[in-house]
Amino acid sequence: MTTIPSEKLDKLVSRWETVQGTLASGTDQETYVRLSREFAELDPIVGTINALRSAVRERAELQHLIDDPSSETDMAALAEEEIGLLDAKIEQLEQQLKVQLLPRDAADEKSAILEVRAGTGGEEAALFAADLFRMYQRYADTHGWKVAIISASESSTGGYKEIIANITGRSVFARLKFESGVHRVQRVPETEAQGRIHTSAATVAVLPEAEELDIKIDDKDLRIDVFRASGPGGQSVNTTDSAVRITHLPTGLVVSQQDEKSQHKNKAKAMKVLRARLYEMEREKRDAERARDRRGQIGTGDRSQRVRTYNFPQGRVTDHRIGLTWHSLGQVLEGRGLDEIIDALITEHQASRLAAVQEEGHG
Repeated sequence: MTTIPSEKLDKLVSRWETVQGTLASGTDQETYVRLSREFAELDPIVGTINALRSAVRERAELQHLIDDPSSETDMAALAEEEIGLLDAKIEQLEQQLKVQLLPRDAADEKSAILEVRAGTGGEEAALFAADLFRMYQRYADTHGWKVAIISASESSTGGYKEIIANITGRSVFARLKFESGVHRVQRVPETEAQGRIHTSAATVAVLPEAEELDIKIDDKDLRIDVFRASGPGGQSVNTTDSAVRITHLPTGLVVSQQDEKSQHKNKAKAMKVLRARLYEMEREKRDAERARDRRGQIGTGDRSQRVRTYNFPQGRVTDHRIGLTWHSLGQVLEGRGLDEIIDALITEHQASRLAAVQEEGHG
């Protein structure tokens, strides 16, 4: 039937039945939450297994009818036709099942920390960084996610030199993780009298939000400095030392936070960003070890990589990793057209992972 061992599929179905039974008969809250999550993962897989097995049984019955010498010629011809359709369906279901059984990224279900920074291009880059951030805000709205700004550094024309936000909701990281990288814009700046097209850039980093369970931070590894928050032009906006700078001594990572009036709140926000960055460093180290011999994977976290170009004069968006162009720039920046790009990236990523798994199987 399929290249996936039948015993493995039997185990998955059996586990699905056990989890379903336990949930139905009642259990404590903690176990209920854990099993509900497992059931949500298993349910679509078991649905595909059942559909595949049903199609394979149907094919065997049709083959039996064809092989039976007492079958009428018309019936046998119809059965041949049906088998052709079923073979295509079985192949599609097998492919779907292989994708569903790929090892899951443990961070996929997590919320995320989004960091957008102006790159080359001065004020125009800062305005583009603001456009990108608004795009992600609108995209989050369409998915029912919540966006909370952690810190923002505005430019003189209303753009962002840097903005960091917490996006909370289901599968935020799974949808946004391929956004990390250099985003380039080609457009005529409003300040440009000659109407020449300028190219500028912004960098995007998407980090899975780490919980204390995910990453342990030892107090002795931290240096915490407090200082007075400063406003535009360097004037003090606060009479107390409420701004916080946290240095993680083993890695040298530094996070500053001064948006809140309370030192306690600033420290909590800074710790959230630090934890996410440390968690991402750990993930990148693991991924690098796993993917050392593999090339051309999407989402390796290489942020020097140019991932996408937004061309305003031609109204198009090109994703350079998959070589695809969409002529729907307005919809993409509104957040509505972003799903199509993200879906294409996920499909390509799954295909490359499947190919790598099959290569390992043959190696």
